[in-house]
Amino acid sequence: MQEPHFSGSLEAPLGNTARLAEAGIAPSIGAAGDAYNALAESTIGLYKTEFISRQGPWKTPEQVEFATLEYIDWWNNRRLHTEIGDVPPAEKEVMYYAEQELHEKASCVR
Repeated sequence: MQEPHFSGSLEAPLGNTARLAEAGIAPSIGAAGDAYNALAESTIGLYKTEFISRQGPWKTPEQVEFATLEYIDWWNNRRLHTEIGDVPPAEKEVMYYAEQELHEKASCVR
């Protein structure tokens, strides 16, 4: 097994971390290569490709903020997700908890 090779400089990431701290912003959690970062990066990439690039040009940060809120609302509440039976994630969550409640009630009856 080979050691991972890093050909870049640590100056830029450390500089970015310092700038985030100066602005009062906490850096993201997780380490490079972990599942959390991979999922976050995939989601952010999808957001940029499907939404930011296609809907622009943006004139103000406020336009991006409000449009992002609308996009997230659609993503969570109206988007049909094929992996969960072509229902929106929010609807699937309601179904899941209703099913859990039924199982809990059924186990109490026995």
